[in-house]
This record gives sequence, structure tokens and C-alpha cells, in this order.
Amino acid sequence: MAIVNNVTRLLDAKKIHYQAYETRAEKLGAIETAAILGLDPFQVFKTIVVARQKPGKKILAVVPGPVTVDLKKVAAAVDEKKVVLVTEREAEQATGLQAGGISPLALINKGFQVVLDESAVKFTQINISGGQRGLSIAMSAEDLKKITSAMIADISDLG
Repeated sequence: MAIVNNVTRLLDAKKIHYQAYETRAEKLGAIETAAILGLDPFQVFKTIVVARQKPGKKILAVVPGPVTVDLKKVAAAVDEKKVVLVTEREAEQATGLQAGGISPLALINKGFQVVLDESAVKFTQINISGGQRGLSIAMSAEDLKKITSAMIADISDLG
């Protein structure tokens, strides 16, 4: 039986086309998830929580598994002087989700600004976390952008 959670219920309610994939319910990285699902690792996106220097809601930077987030590019995209990575513990506290299950789909209407790396639009579908460990959602980048009000920007670094 497929996993049903708030994310899948939301996507169903909004009539957004997606496919849910179950993996092991443990903390897997995007590259491991891609290997399990037989996908291009650049097609599986991870959500990185980033903090502004001034007080305010955190930013969700969504980038392909093999790359790192370029903090200068994120700062420029959201019109900030500087942003910083938060620790795994801080990310879990800010989102209420476990690392490995942090997803912009699970945080809609929670005040997070979502920035999706521009490479996502190259794919028919991308995979992102379904809001819990062990659930990966495949959907179009355009639908992800619409439902999360994501900004599309170049925010990754292959370095």
C-alpha cells in the first residue's frame, strides 16, 4: 500500500499529477534515493534550509542531489546581503520535519520562501521528498513552482 500523508492528500486535492515512490524509511540522501529509484541524480532534488541574517522565516533552497547550495546566489535571489546554512538540528526545529524528509510540499502556508534551482525546468519530472523519510514524490517542476510559490533561480554550485 502506498504511503498516504498530508503531502499526497494535498496533491490529490489540488489535482496535481504526481507519482509517489516508497524507499527505506531512514535518512537517505538525494543521491542514494536516485540510485534506489534508478534516476539521474540531477533529477532528484534535496531541500536545504537556509537562514537570513536578520530575523525572519527560513528559506528552503531546493537543489539537485549532487550539487551544493551557493549561498551567495541564494542571498542574491532573495535580495539579502548574506544567508547561512543552518545545522541539521536547527532545520528540524524550524520545519518540524526530520532531516531526509524536509520538503517544501509539507511546508506550504508555513511562511517559508522556496527557491528552486533553475536546472529543475530541464526535466519533465523531478523528485523531491514527500515530507517524511521513505517517501519520494515525482512531479513537474512547474507544478512544484505553482503549489509552493517557488522562485526559480540559479542557486547551485557543482564545486
